[in-house]
Amino acid sequence: MTTRSHRVPCGPSVPYLLLAPAVVFEVLVHLLPMLGGLWMSLHELNQFFVRDWTSAPNAGLDNYRVAVDFDGAVGAELLRSFGVTAAFSVLVVALSFGLGLTAATLLQRPFRGRLLVRGLFLVPYALPVYTAALVWKFMLDRGDGAVNAALGAVGLGGGEFWLLGQNAFLSLVVTAVWRLWPFAFLALMAGLQSIPAELYDAAEVDGAGAAQRFRLITLPLLRPVARVLVLVLFLWTFNDFTVPYVLFDESVPQAANLISVHVYQSSFLTWNFGLGAAMSTVLLLFLLVVVALSLALTSRSRRAT
Repeated sequence: MTTRSHRVPCGPSVPYLLLAPAVVFEVLVHLLPMLGGLWMSLHELNQFFVRDWTSAPNAGLDNYRVAVDFDGAVGAELLRSFGVTAAFSVLVVALSFGLGLTAATLLQRPFRGRLLVRGLFLVPYALPVYTAALVWKFMLDRGDGAVNAALGAVGLGGGEFWLLGQNAFLSLVVTAVWRLWPFAFLALMAGLQSIPAELYDAAEVDGAGAAQRFRLITLPLLRPVARVLVLVLFLWTFNDFTVPYVLFDESVPQAANLISVHVYQSSFLTWNFGLGAAMSTVLLLFLLVVVALSLALTSRSRRAT
């Protein structure tokens, strides 16, 4: 008994119709709010015009001038917050990438319980961001917090104010790394599994040691995955708002005052939505420049090879 397969005729407009719902939601969720923020940045939108925001006076580029005037109080604070965010992003990306690469490399060879270890490594990434940050907030709390209790148990002191002063930056970095490194581990593990095992076997036969195989085979073949991963981690980290907001609420110490929280405070605590929108637009332009440079470097390296 034979069966016939009936092919439904597909016109040239069908692919566009299938993409239409995604395009509509992309416009509603991303494009329209972005245009709204751009409009706000060009107006003096504050608490006096929230009820009738369309009547807010036109400010031109005044909000941008205030935001990038680094000799003024607002611009100087924004620049300091940018420096804190840059240092935070570099540390988090470097540590997350290093931990992910180390774990992915160590788990390439099979051993008993490897699947269980891989699953445990992915738990921090599987947790919601709010939950992960809230758990760390309880652990970093002074007194009976888990961090101080563990330090006291091994004779390293305890009772530190981990969410205040300069310790706040360290707490923020640790929390962000704990949350992000499993994603780096997952991406790098997939990249390592795509490298043919025959290359390692041939290099081992030729007398190459483990360090040489890692340097001459693993790193070059892992470079495309690593570039995309570093860019994604940087964008996520630089825009991170949930972790610092959950850890410190609205009273963020200056040492951990990321630019995302600074923009939020400039908008919703002082009710100066126009200035906050201008800061957000400047931040968006900076990130677009970073993405463009990353894509240009990637394209140049591809042409070189």
